[in-house]
Order: sequence, then C-alpha cells, then structure tokens
Amino acid sequence: MIKRAILGAGILAAGMWGASSLASAESLTMYCGVDEVWCQQTARAFEEKTGITVDMTRKSAGEIYAQLRAEAANPKGDIWWGGTGDPHLQAAEEGLTEEYKSPLLDQLQPWAIKQAETSGHRTVGIYSGALGFGYNKDLLAKNNLPEPKCWADLTKPEYKGHIQVANPNSSGTAYNMLATIVQLFGEDKGFEYLKALHKNVNQYTKSGSAPIKAAGLGETTIGIVFIHDAVSQVVAGFPIVPVTPCEGTGYEIGSESIIKGARNMEAAKKFYDWALEADVQSTAQDAGSFQVPSNKAAKTSDKAPDLAAIKLIDYDFKKYGSSEERKRLLKKWDEEVASLPQ
Repeated sequence: MIKRAILGAGILAAGMWGASSLASAESLTMYCGVDEVWCQQTARAFEEKTGITVDMTRKSAGEIYAQLRAEAANPKGDIWWGGTGDPHLQAAEEGLTEEYKSPLLDQLQPWAIKQAETSGHRTVGIYSGALGFGYNKDLLAKNNLPEPKCWADLTKPEYKGHIQVANPNSSGTAYNMLATIVQLFGEDKGFEYLKALHKNVNQYTKSGSAPIKAAGLGETTIGIVFIHDAVSQVVAGFPIVPVTPCEGTGYEIGSESIIKGARNMEAAKKFYDWALEADVQSTAQDAGSFQVPSNKAAKTSDKAPDLAAIKLIDYDFKKYGSSEERKRLLKKWDEEVASLPQ
C-alpha cells in the first residue's frame, strides 16, 4: 500500500470547503486488479507525474466487484484499475461506477471503445489478452505426461491432480474461463466439461494468475490463465510453455472504471485519462506484463501473444458482462461443479 501524509496543520485549520477541495486534489484510493508489480509501478508513476498520493489495494477483479457492492452506500474507493472486463461491466450495469467519457477515447482500439459503449461509458478497455493455459515442461517430463494442446486434453485422467485454475467467484480470469467454455461448447456440454476438469484440479486459487505462478515454482504442472501471464513466467526464467487451445478460446478486455460516489472524483478522472495515454500503457512490459494495450500508439511488446494468430471466439461481453448472468452461472458452477468430490 502506498501512503503519504496528505493533510498538514494548515489544511486542517482551513474551512471545510477548502480542506475538502485540497484533499480531493491530492489523494486517490485505487483498487487494482492486475499483477502486484504492475499495480505498484502504476501507482508510483502516477504519484510522480501528478503529486497526487495513491492509496492502492490489490485484489482479484471478482473481489473488487464484491467490495464495490458492499461499499455502495458509502464508497471508499475512487478508481478501479485493471482486471477482466466482465466484472467492470457488471458493476456498470448495477450503477456502481461513474459515467465518464475520456477525451482520449478516439486514440483507442475499437474493442476498447466498444467496451465503453457497451457499459454506457461507465468503463473503458485498457488492455486485451487471450485465455489459455501453460505447463511446466520439467514436471511434464518428470511425470511422463503428454503435451496438452487442447481444452479437451485437460480432462484426460492422466492429468488428475496436475491442474490449477482460479475460483470464478473471486477471479475475473476464472469467470472468463467459465463463460468461454459455455460459449465454446454450449452450456450443457460446457458444464459437463467443467465437471470432468474438476476431477483433475488440485486447487482452485483466489487469484487468476496464481495457477501459472504455482506451475513456475513446480507446485503444479498446469495452470489455466490468460496467456500473457504464462508469457510473464517464461520471461522471468521459469520452465513454462504457453498454450493456445486448439478448439479456440475466449479473451478479456481489461478495463478501468471510476467508482460511483468517489470522494476524490477529479483525481479519479485525472488517473482515468492518464492511464489511457500511449506512453503510460507502453510501460506495462517493464512490470513483466505482456497484454495488448488499448491505445493504438502504445508499444506492444514483441513477447506479447499475437491475438491475430489465435483462434478467438466471438465473446459476448454484453451477455456475460451482465450481473444476472454472472449470478446464474456462478450459482450453477457452485452447485454442479464445485460441490463434486475430486
């Protein structure tokens, strides 16, 4: 958490209106849904650029969405930056985020603008990435396992106890995976697939990127994640092989949103616009993050997955970004999948 004293004795002695205005201009409470290193780097960079103090908390996208719902009557956050776009859309639908049209919209990729339009301009795309998995090639060889290339491979009995994936109740990554499987195979066959996969899962993690980090450390063989998270492990020197599933796969539009009723609204808008700038988005790779940025002029790392070369489904962000569909799918997953023995 990044904190600094923001109110001096002179400010405290000032009138209520003056104190409120100055505090608003000098502080920002940020809920961050990307990797911790990128969260810290971004918070520090904004502080250095603007002089605004950032109080940052890192959580998974599903956790932040739940926190916004819990705090709706008394919002404590100002900006929600990062994490898969589905929960951002769900928060927008429920009126938990503020309508705001950034002056930088025309600099963004069409998919980022569509995310904003779908939400009624209560969120906007800041990056994109495809879903897939990665495996530890050393553990695969040690256990004499075949190389998995498809979603279907992950349900084979030889992979029992070798797979990790996050819990879709807390993780935006895992909810994206749940929605992807339903769209890819149809709901009935999709849930049969998830039940078969469940038999091979050794742990449902809270964080979406945790499974591939565990694979990198040799704690599990396969992690279901966004492919850029697997690439991050490769770049960090771990024996990970990223895989784009042969049947096709879904993708995310990582987003940012201003929280409804933000106490530091002007600072939140300033951050929102700043985070859409090309030079800011180009620094993601410095934090070991290899998503595709939304600003058309931002630099995409040559290590980032080439989305044009991946067989992507026509992911229905409007449907699966609705709060009712989320509740329905998660309830069904809890009752029909998570409740089963392993």
